[in-house]
Amino acid sequence: MSLPLILLDEARAEFDDSHDWYEARQTGLGARFDAAVNGVLALIEKSPRRFPVVYKDVRRAIVPVFPFRIYYAVEAGHILVTSVFHTSRDPAIWQGRR
Repeated sequence: MSLPLILLDEARAEFDDSHDWYEARQTGLGARFDAAVNGVLALIEKSPRRFPVVYKDVRRAIVPVFPFRIYYAVEAGHILVTSVFHTSRDPAIWQGRR
């Protein structure tokens, strides 16, 4: 079951800010971060129920190599990505979104 993926503005900002942070540390690292996140987003889009529910109806997918998790919910007709989240941050940040 493949559903369209929608990123909340906050999730898009987290993704973009993290890309910029990695790219500022080392040229090309931002692109590697993008590839890792986009790979997980593709898996979510292809098989949205593949990853476990961790909070209410929100699921979590782990980004390989980078300390990030993608939080999302499967909704009627689409997948809503609520956060591209660095693991050192307070989870209350993503838990209050939607």
